[in-house]
Amino acid sequence: MKRYLSLMALLFGMSSMAEAAPGDTTWVGANNTNLDWYGNYDSLVSFPAAGKTYRNVYMIFTLGKHTCPTGSTWCGDWDYTVQNYLITSGGQTFELGRLITPYANGAAPRTPFTWTQRYVYDVTDYANLLHDAEKIRISYSGYSGGFTADIKFAFIEGAPDREVLDVRRVWGGSYGFGDTSRGGANSINTHFPNTMEVAPDGTESAELKVTVTGHGNDNTGCSEFCSKYYYVYLNNNVVDSYRIWRNDCGRNQLYPQSGTWLYDRGNWCPGASVSSAHHKLPGVVSGSSSLLGFKFENYAGNGGASYTTEGTLFYYGGMKKTLDAAIDDIIAPTNNENHFRENPIGGAPTLRIKNRGAATIDSITFKYGLDGAMNLTYTWVGHLKTFEDKEIKLGLIPGFNPLAGDTALHKFAAKIVSVNGRKDADTTNNIMNSQFRSAPLWPSTFRVLFKPNNEPIATGSSISETSWIIYDMQDNIVKRRSGATINTLYTDTIDLSTGFYKFVVYDSSCDGLQWWVFARNPDIGINSGYLNVRKVTGTGANIPMNGYNYTGTYNNDFGCGFTQYFYVVNPVGFKSLTVGEMGIEASPNPAQGMVNVDLTGLQVVSGTIQIFDMLGRVVVETKTTTAHQQINVADLTNGVYTIVYTDADAQKLSTRLLIAK
Repeated sequence: MKRYLSLMALLFGMSSMAEAAPGDTTWVGANNTNLDWYGNYDSLVSFPAAGKTYRNVYMIFTLGKHTCPTGSTWCGDWDYTVQNYLITSGGQTFELGRLITPYANGAAPRTPFTWTQRYVYDVTDYANLLHDAEKIRISYSGYSGGFTADIKFAFIEGAPDREVLDVRRVWGGSYGFGDTSRGGANSINTHFPNTMEVAPDGTESAELKVTVTGHGNDNTGCSEFCSKYYYVYLNNNVVDSYRIWRNDCGRNQLYPQSGTWLYDRGNWCPGASVSSAHHKLPGVVSGSSSLLGFKFENYAGNGGASYTTEGTLFYYGGMKKTLDAAIDDIIAPTNNENHFRENPIGGAPTLRIKNRGAATIDSITFKYGLDGAMNLTYTWVGHLKTFEDKEIKLGLIPGFNPLAGDTALHKFAAKIVSVNGRKDADTTNNIMNSQFRSAPLWPSTFRVLFKPNNEPIATGSSISETSWIIYDMQDNIVKRRSGATINTLYTDTIDLSTGFYKFVVYDSSCDGLQWWVFARNPDIGINSGYLNVRKVTGTGANIPMNGYNYTGTYNNDFGCGFTQYFYVVNPVGFKSLTVGEMGIEASPNPAQGMVNVDLTGLQVVSGTIQIFDMLGRVVVETKTTTAHQQINVADLTNGVYTIVYTDADAQKLSTRLLIAK
């Protein structure tokens, strides 16, 4: 039986499962270079010989940084277009993928000089062209350096979803938009003439792939900051249209950045891959002739706008499989940087699945679990047409609970076991695993200090457009602060029972509570908000949150919001005690054999010290009449525990203890 290695295991250093082996995947190294200046960076690549078929071919572009020469004005600081081309020995040119570099100043918290970001492109439809010796070109638009580029290809053997009969580049280039200085002769549409195309024998369907990004800044903000349409024509009839715009830059996985990363743009966001649109061409079959057309909407500007556009035509044969569901990605839990906002989690994993067969999928049954045990079952019921994909949230994993707060690297695995109640036609794409770190352990009692900025939810309102909500793992609202008044401080003390929760911050204008751009423009007057989650014991220190900055240039700079999962342990009968300077400390912490428990601020010590495990069970109990007590914990297994001192009046002091042997 053939053995296949899951794509995500290949790409992100994950361990393979029983049906996975690296021998059926061929890795090809391509370009590896510094991007120092505007221009083309070419590499002649030795691809596998022609003749084999591949289930999938992926291009992995890793963007990184290098130090710039002394005296350089900028170093990885700007959002530049990067286009990646295949240039065949026959002189054909095809764009395989496009990305925009981030604002990646070395002082920003996410982009030190050790930073890398991976961009994955499915280039399976180009597999018939990626063989023997061919040229791969990186076209870099930057007028400063600081970035590195590394391209690799993964060829995964097997049957593709459908046969690609032909690939044709029909249009391409970067042209001015809205320049009327020479009338219609200078229109961008003169660069996209109609073309007559004849479908090859065996054609059952055809698609036009279009990748377009807007650049420049004219008198109305086009084309970087304007929203326009293009139209696809077939035999002089409009068959599809597309809005050239991305309205989700404030949800960027790479945040915060050192530039204007929050602004939505002409189909791109700084630091993100550029998505392509795929337009189905109805009625195109074997031997048919079709007049293919492409036009931008009419627009008149002052000549400063442009669109960078690629149009590629694909002709396909029939589907290879009837019933085939695939796990395309693990959204959570994972340490993949492309899902930074969704992790770490606690509770329910999320997968992206895709229908790679001809039949509609109505149900999929999964097996999944942690650290080598796929002992949980979940059945999704829905409706998924051919080539549609969907994010699916599986059932809760109780096994997350004992992991909370540790620093180890754990594994998650998921597997499709049936589709529509039957065996899947292709089991080679049914399994995937990931590595992840657990959600943090928070104290059961903490405070949220929230001061909205001066930005209201609507003009003339005094209600803030920022809010926060704490949910349990069934998405029930446990605590919330919404409808807050702008520029007003709120302090909420939260006391939670044992379990996983998620702390979600929402910002409807997608510009966070503070942004350096606004700090330089005091007339806007919204640079005054903050949100602190603090302990109520000890020094009242801030509780760290994933990707959240409490201080410095990037504090409270989170765009549209963020989600922080966490776990708390609140032993039965425990109630927080806040009394003067009283406290409890454990040392050493982490501990292995003996632990010292010290009580401070108590006039009389007479009570019980108990140690609770993650499930709230008492594992150690001892009476004490002294402020210093030594306890043997050598028999406790590794993990996080809660030490609670209870006096005669049932008042309590608590602290956390980590056992690490």
